[in-house]
Amino acid sequence: MTPTLLNAEDARYPPRLRERLGTDTPPQLTALGNLDLLALPKTALFCSARCPGDAILRACDTARQWRDEHRCIISGFHSVVEKECLRILLRGSQPIIICPARSLPKRVPAEWQKPLADGHLLILSCFNEGERRVTADLAARRNELVAALADEVWFAHITPGGRMEQLAKRFSI
Repeated sequence: MTPTLLNAEDARYPPRLRERLGTDTPPQLTALGNLDLLALPKTALFCSARCPGDAILRACDTARQWRDEHRCIISGFHSVVEKECLRILLRGSQPIIICPARSLPKRVPAEWQKPLADGHLLILSCFNEGERRVTADLAARRNELVAALADEVWFAHITPGGRMEQLAKRFSI
């Protein structure tokens, strides 16, 4: 499968990004998978890196519910809790949009290949090919992209004073 490049002028480029991000709108997106998923109602999943046990259990239960409801979930799936939620979601056939905090992966992980081939998965990045390592700044920009694309945002846990708290204040959708 070949990645697709979407410039801001492309008709398939999500207009919601321009509406919500203004001058911070990424000039281009790189996508691998089913671009039609961008048109679906999306729930963004976020969780701070440090998370108490009760929030972890609640997040896993919520991911199972979303999977059973066939809800489209968008996330970076980077924190430990987000990764566990992704494992749960990948057991279903609902749409998933993964936004890495770097360029698209050179090799698609094995557990992503079937949903990708079946049209249930989209990998979307706003970073150019040279961004291979995740940094805090790239993660913050990715989180803004995810929140801007979402119809609703759900936080499994927010550490007071952290970046998730800032994101929640900016994107309380």
